[in-house]
Amino acid sequence: MRFTELELPGVWLIEPVVHSDERGAFRRHFCSQEFAAHGLASDVPQCNISENSHLGTLRGFHYQEGRSAEARTLSCMTGALYDIVVDLRPDSSTFMRWISVSISSEDRHSIHVPVGCANGWITIAPNTIVHYYMSQVYDPASVRGIRYNDPAFDFRWPMEPAVITEKDLSYPNFEPASLNQP
Repeated sequence: MRFTELELPGVWLIEPVVHSDERGAFRRHFCSQEFAAHGLASDVPQCNISENSHLGTLRGFHYQEGRSAEARTLSCMTGALYDIVVDLRPDSSTFMRWISVSISSEDRHSIHVPVGCANGWITIAPNTIVHYYMSQVYDPASVRGIRYNDPAFDFRWPMEPAVITEKDLSYPNFEPASLNQP
């Protein structure tokens, strides 16, 4: 695997090395030793799969705070998505900055989102299935979110969402003081 750190510290684009022959293709998707060697969360107590039938399905921004704060690594198994990662680490030099990246089943890339960052994404192809490696188990009491169109960030999406939950629409405007400080 090839690891490229993006503009936000701890956010990595992961490109597999694909071995192809007459049978098809083989690639390593996760290796705790390689993740740890790059400083990425390598404990994986939970994996999730998100199945999205429709183009323009938006999920996020989600994160967990406190002892349940989690890192996550996302990969598209089918389809494609446009992902935005926002830095919510108050002590970070990139606090409240965000970056975007597109990943797809065709390019086979993954994106690693570190503890202290939130991410949200929109499907840019129908029938998009996303696989997540999580560094913590889901804790409903620790879940937080940011609205996809929060004016504090001026997020730029490739399209308006066609499908989004009431929960994701109902997050209040972001206030830095609302972050759970260690």
